[in-house]
Amino acid sequence: MTSLPDYHCDVLVIGSGAAGLSLALRLAPHFQVTVLSKAQVNEGATLYAQGGIAAVFDERDSIASHVEDTLDAGAGLCDRDTVNFIASNARHCVQWLVENGVAFDRETPSNGEARYHLTREGGHSHRRILHSADATGRAVETTLVSKAMNHPNIRIIERTNAVDLILSDKIGLPGERRVVGAWIWNRNREHVETCRARAVVLATGGAAKVYQYTTNPDVASGDGIAMAWRAGCRVANLEFNQFHPTCLFHPQAQTFLLSEALRGEGAKLLRPDGTRFMPDFDARAELAPRDIVARAIDHEMKRLGVECLYLDISHQPADFVRAHFPMIYEKLLTFGFDLTKEPIPIVPAAHYTCGGVLVDRQGKTDVAGLYAIGEVSCTGLHGANRMASNSLLECLVYGWSAAEDILRHLPDVTAADSLPAWDESRVDDADERVIIHHNWHELRLCMWDYMGIVRTTKRLARALRRITLLQQEIDEYYAHFRLSNNLLELRNLVQVAELMVRCALARKESRGLHFTRDYPERLPEAQPTVLQPDNYRKR
Repeated sequence: MTSLPDYHCDVLVIGSGAAGLSLALRLAPHFQVTVLSKAQVNEGATLYAQGGIAAVFDERDSIASHVEDTLDAGAGLCDRDTVNFIASNARHCVQWLVENGVAFDRETPSNGEARYHLTREGGHSHRRILHSADATGRAVETTLVSKAMNHPNIRIIERTNAVDLILSDKIGLPGERRVVGAWIWNRNREHVETCRARAVVLATGGAAKVYQYTTNPDVASGDGIAMAWRAGCRVANLEFNQFHPTCLFHPQAQTFLLSEALRGEGAKLLRPDGTRFMPDFDARAELAPRDIVARAIDHEMKRLGVECLYLDISHQPADFVRAHFPMIYEKLLTFGFDLTKEPIPIVPAAHYTCGGVLVDRQGKTDVAGLYAIGEVSCTGLHGANRMASNSLLECLVYGWSAAEDILRHLPDVTAADSLPAWDESRVDDADERVIIHHNWHELRLCMWDYMGIVRTTKRLARALRRITLLQQEIDEYYAHFRLSNNLLELRNLVQVAELMVRCALARKESRGLHFTRDYPERLPEAQPTVLQPDNYRKR
């Protein structure tokens, strides 16, 4: 059965972070854009980004240096052309933010000429991080949200999940296989609706919620990766899951991270006895890339049998700490810690998905009309380990490059006047929702235990067996019961978990964020891990 779509637009953007909103604003003067947000429009990873955006603004720095630092942090797996493309376009994309109202911190040196205050983070050889105190993501997100909500050509639909993409060949349309819209679940009405679009952009963020402990907000459930995979898109490098080294260790603060900029301004990592350990692991000490720092912390915690280690910046002047990290300072006070006076307990936590949907320089996927930008994508920038503050940069550059491609190539009309209605005639209301909760917990604990910072082939094989059983249970549940937010997210997470483990099993070496005791050495040649849907269809 087909019907007129509930919504129609030129471009459907699924996700409302820096990538999705920057693209929407660039397209809005020319097209009607609909933005889907799973929660409130500003809720997402962008809002909580503390550090900043990497871009060359210092005359002593260079794009070549930014490129080399990124390649080094990515452990040989980055695509050099992509890295150069992003670093070369960083400045004008950051300038676009400034022109749209984002206020980055400035300083006035002795010569009296105001300039951006640039900080330094792990892996960077220069100060090149533009920031707004220690809440850069909040400054970016709130500015973009304000602009988008007041633009007449942008419609924002909150509390709405994308269920799956609608493809032309699946609904019997002739011609090139392309995306023509999406099914969306309206959480307010608890009803599945349809949205017709000439192009669809996935900007859904990463999948760190697949782990028991994460710095990410609840919405980071791998939705875009799973939808793209089900639509026939390749994914790549999903074995590279970045663990932020310094998440606050406190029972009421499981998602609060302590910015890498703290280490950039002199914070030290300490054992419980107050001694430093990072110089034992890397010459860059606390400013080593995140994969090295996270493994060092994990090693010391296991060696000493302790629950946490410590981050200490109390040797810096108190006024300096409060001025540079006001949000972190105030937040820690609510948990009983004074950043200016004492070491803060920390542990690593899942933070960033370095792999994702394989795309080209314009964010195009394997399906015509479908784009993926931001953390959901695999562009070649991050390689085996993302360098600090390159993530928001990637969102902005690909928000620009994908928008430019859509402006040039969006078809004049969509291929579908009507779309298939969602069939709920054979489903019931769930009477055992506890099953979802149990499966959710089991999946995340399984990934934490078997697909964590240090891995083995036996652990990964065990994870894959359990994930396969969970998939069967969840697929059966999905087929027989009405949708809910938890069911949709669990369905996507278990799919992404399978892809992550398959990628990890395929990599017979240790590189960057993927460290396995069975293959501790790095192979001479770096190759991406690419999965093709046709090779992994349902059993």
